[in-house]
Amino acid sequence: MAQRVQAIAQAGLFYSPNPYDLDRFEELTQLSVQMLARLAADGPEPGQIRQLMTADVGYRTPKTDVRAVVLRQGRLLLVQEREDGRWALPGGWADVGLSPRENVEKEVREEAGLLVRATRLLAVMDKKMHPHALTPNYVYKLFFLCEETGGQLEQGMETTGADFFDPAALPPLSEDRNLPSQIATVLALAAQPSAPPYFD
Repeated sequence: MAQRVQAIAQAGLFYSPNPYDLDRFEELTQLSVQMLARLAADGPEPGQIRQLMTADVGYRTPKTDVRAVVLRQGRLLLVQEREDGRWALPGGWADVGLSPRENVEKEVREEAGLLVRATRLLAVMDKKMHPHALTPNYVYKLFFLCEETGGQLEQGMETTGADFFDPAALPPLSEDRNLPSQIATVLALAAQPSAPPYFD
């Protein structure tokens, strides 16, 4: 609800010509920041939350996170995140100017050193529909099946390792990025070539 209130306030601040309405939309922004700060007791300070939530202008839309599912002889590629030391499917925020395919291929190259080709969209997940921790951003997560075309495993600027794991024995996951249930879903879809993509 706090995210929705902030989105309405941001659109109002961008589009409204009325100075009285602008004051009201600014107040809604403040209230949404306070709501999120209370919900995320161990999270960022209100000032940091406000900065994250108001960095964008205009009509607020979801951010897009792309994730790669790369399999090698049944083992799943994961990268160790420098930020929390836990493991995730290679990926991150989609960059403006690159297609979803280009984004996910770039992320694998930058985080794991491998060249891949995205071959299939496996899932589009709304982060709020899954038991992730609270986050200031509203996020759609796109999972792509990718096949290796070259390169070699190596860490990247944002990662401290990259390796292939038995899906039945995964290391501790970076659950802000991917949950065990999400990985299970995309692996099941990857095993069924004719299955349609999952979406929330």
